[in-house]
Amino acid sequence: MGKRKSLIKIKPKKYKTGEVVKVSFMVMHPMDTGMRKDKKTGKIVPAHYINEVVFSFNGKPFTTMKTWESLSTNPVFTIYFTVPGKGELTVVYKDNQGEVNEKSKKIKPKG
Repeated sequence: MGKRKSLIKIKPKKYKTGEVVKVSFMVMHPMDTGMRKDKKTGKIVPAHYINEVVFSFNGKPFTTMKTWESLSTNPVFTIYFTVPGKGELTVVYKDNQGEVNEKSKKIKPKG
């Protein structure tokens, strides 16, 4: 599969160094459990789900989530993050079929 659509949102949009922000990572992913049948063929749809999400700042991981197939389709992963200064926030996810994707966002505190 090619690169999936994903998005990193930070709230509030304006923040300062040392402030805590809410970081939401959204990804378009089927999150199939392996328990659903294809309506046309009647065959079981193979399990295909995100099983790891890693949040990093300037290349250093600070949060790792181990996830499983019971999450909803197109999941949203949310953390709270204390802004250490300017840099780059990166989120990498892996799924059970070997797919790996990442999304990055520049962190630019005001003041």
